[in-house]
Amino acid sequence: MFEIEVEGEARQEHIGMRLALNCPPPCIVYLEGDLGAGKTTLARGFLRGLGYRGRVKSPTYTLLEPYGLEGLSCYHFDLYRLTDPEELEYLGIEDLMTSDAILLIEWPEHGAGVVPAADIKVRISHRGRGRDLLFSAGSEQGDKILQGLRKTLEKV
Repeated sequence: MFEIEVEGEARQEHIGMRLALNCPPPCIVYLEGDLGAGKTTLARGFLRGLGYRGRVKSPTYTLLEPYGLEGLSCYHFDLYRLTDPEELEYLGIEDLMTSDAILLIEWPEHGAGVVPAADIKVRISHRGRGRDLLFSAGSEQGDKILQGLRKTLEKV
């Protein structure tokens, strides 16, 4: 587990890019934090790190945005408006967890009992004009990812 302070949207996207570079599929990343904390900003950077160049929007109303990338699939969930975790089964969340998939899940607590366990959790908190990002691992793979991320961030 480690924490970093971030100032500005561009820096938060950069951290997301660095996370993606250390995050091989299959992987599940929880993005936690209050409204406006920057979960989608981090997800945008993550997708940029995977090579996606299109528009990245919050799937607040659709619950899910799929991104087909070369050699892998990335699924961005926003469960804020989820009324019942069982709805995720209708979306086929279990079918999306393939060997080439990465799931980015905002508001994972709204899918409790159905959402798969996280490899990485990123808790984003407001800090004045900036943000605090707390990274923690939920699996052995998550530990390896965080070790790589920490080394990558030290170089920058």
